[in-house]
Amino acid sequence: MSTKVTINRLATGVPGLDEVLGGGLPEFSFNLIAGPPGCGKTTLAHQMMFALATPERPALFFTVLGEPPLKMLRYQQQFDFFNGEAINHSIRYINLADDTLAGDLDEVLRRIVSEVEKYSPALVFVDSFRSVVLASQTQDNPNNNLPQFVQQLGMLMTTWQATTFLIGEYFTETDTNPIFTVADGLIWLRQSVQRNSMVRKMEIMKMRGQPTIPGLHTFRIATSGVKVFPPASVCNEENMLPERDERPVRLKTGVPRLDEMLGGGLPKGYSLLVAGPSGSGKSILAASFLAEGARSGETGVIAAFEQRPNHLRSAALTQLIQNDQVGLVDSRSPDLSIDEIVQMLFSEIKRLKATRVVIDSLSGFELALAPTFREDFRESLSRMVTALTSIGVTVLMTSELEDRYTDLRFSPYGTAFLTDAIIVQRYIEVASRLLRIMAVVKIRGSRHSDELRQYVIDDNGIQIGEMLGDQEGLLGGRPTKRRAEVVALVESGELSS
Repeated sequence: MSTKVTINRLATGVPGLDEVLGGGLPEFSFNLIAGPPGCGKTTLAHQMMFALATPERPALFFTVLGEPPLKMLRYQQQFDFFNGEAINHSIRYINLADDTLAGDLDEVLRRIVSEVEKYSPALVFVDSFRSVVLASQTQDNPNNNLPQFVQQLGMLMTTWQATTFLIGEYFTETDTNPIFTVADGLIWLRQSVQRNSMVRKMEIMKMRGQPTIPGLHTFRIATSGVKVFPPASVCNEENMLPERDERPVRLKTGVPRLDEMLGGGLPKGYSLLVAGPSGSGKSILAASFLAEGARSGETGVIAAFEQRPNHLRSAALTQLIQNDQVGLVDSRSPDLSIDEIVQMLFSEIKRLKATRVVIDSLSGFELALAPTFREDFRESLSRMVTALTSIGVTVLMTSELEDRYTDLRFSPYGTAFLTDAIIVQRYIEVASRLLRIMAVVKIRGSRHSDELRQYVIDDNGIQIGEMLGDQEGLLGGRPTKRRAEVVALVESGELSS
């Protein structure tokens, strides 16, 4: 009877990378970190090395024709993961530049073998491995056998039980190189510039013995180092809550008559879209929703994507944020991805144990994404809403609408079907005045009001009045006739006097 060999998985120390790898890095694996110049290969390698290396499990970092060790360390020590005390103790740098320049692969291999036998490392890094390849391809060394060199190196490292990383500048996956076949793992880094945004992506093209998450995963290089953003579906798995009850709890919105229109409040765990033109009070409603949650002991999170959030925020909401009753996700970076935004939201939700989330607004959210992600905004929004509601939080999103008086739309993105509930705010022109009206368009699986109600905004927030057409004198003179005309115009979508 055969027994499976257990492969230990190493924690890389890179946030999000272990999830993308499928649980960590296989110990004793032979890996290639590839990509064009400047994409973060060396930084990624160093971050993993400093996380994994210990005096009992030391690391050797071979530098070839790339940066000399002193220059490399000068820049790597700017990152938070750098630990100067580890140098020459658990981490040693060895310069192979002279051996590589000679172009003799046998001599390069002999030198690597000599140093490995001397220090018995558990981790070996060679940067840049492509320099070894290019140096060997000379007319003076016709007998160099690159496939044999790669195969011998891989076999030796596995025999010595070392987890190995070769770092190389490869521009396309179609480059013919035996290392692609021999390697157990192939981590490919990419970067692209669109307008003023830099987008970095990672793909695990190969990792033997374990299921990785397919596709391209965005990552960012900050002072803390590399941070990878797994898909939203992965972020919420550990936070998954049971399915909704058949008769869910109703949450108050902070606007009393709106709760009546919603049939008693917004069902817990639902997603709500509040759509309306500029100045109609969408952000005020969102702030009321969070403030009502705080009054009942719930914490919340707001993702603010407006250009001037400090000016747009109410004093009450600012106080809630200062009291840590509401968490704030307010990134001004111009190259966000949906997975990065979701991860920021999940981080705040987990920190505060939040149950209410506000996205204000979808228009600003779209602009916050890097241009390459705006092409798939509808899909991105669907992933975000699904990820958030699947962990049981209640989501309120605002959406800017151009009020054209002649049609009834719920979202400029065609995403109304993604949400469980919709509230529409509109203007009507009556007797040379602009009045605000509000309606509940849908609540999935629940009864709700079909009334059009006028509302005003004052120092106390949103105040909802009676159903449009039931107020004497609302429209000035000739109340009965004018009232009937407005109701007809509203119902047809032609909302002008």
